[in-house]
Amino acid sequence: MTSGIADAPPRREPAPAAAALAALGPDYAFAYVGYRDPLAAPLLRDLEREYDERYGVEVFGEAAIVEIERYPAEDFAPPRGSFLLLLQAGEPVSGGAFMPHAEGAAEVKRVWTRGDRRGEGLARVVLTELEEQAVRLGYRRIYLTTGPRQPEARALYLRHGYTPLFDTALSGEEIGGPLPFEKTLVGPGADARASRP
Repeated sequence: MTSGIADAPPRREPAPAAAALAALGPDYAFAYVGYRDPLAAPLLRDLEREYDERYGVEVFGEAAIVEIERYPAEDFAPPRGSFLLLLQAGEPVSGGAFMPHAEGAAEVKRVWTRGDRRGEGLARVVLTELEEQAVRLGYRRIYLTTGPRQPEARALYLRHGYTPLFDTALSGEEIGGPLPFEKTLVGPGADARASRP
């Protein structure tokens, strides 16, 4: 005998990125924008400043703006890529992007948090959302590199489940070049065929 009341649908937990965003507070939001969107410009300028301060031209042989402008803006646009901003009260405080890499992998680039907002876990929230977006676009793996003078980024990726493709017993300075990482993605859509260049 039934009560005549329809069974309620199972309750779905929010995705990890949505839950992390909600935990930050109601004035935070994700915004997917174009790479050249004026809203992204302050974050990219801060990234350029930081790279120039940390590396100058003596490490990679070129100014940071060359690396920042190396890839076409279209590489960071759906359906092959994405450019994400984390906004607080409409202002960008963190962000990141990905573009197609190879063999069904997305390559994360430009994960950045404004200098005055570091240590709040914002890059972790951005990275989680980028991974979920990559799955939505059909990617199965993430690849990324970080610079040898960015120990905070190295620690973030290790804590976030990325596999280092370098000897972690060595310091960034001993390695001397970019530090590569990869991660297998899981979730609905991760088994779909990824968009390829």
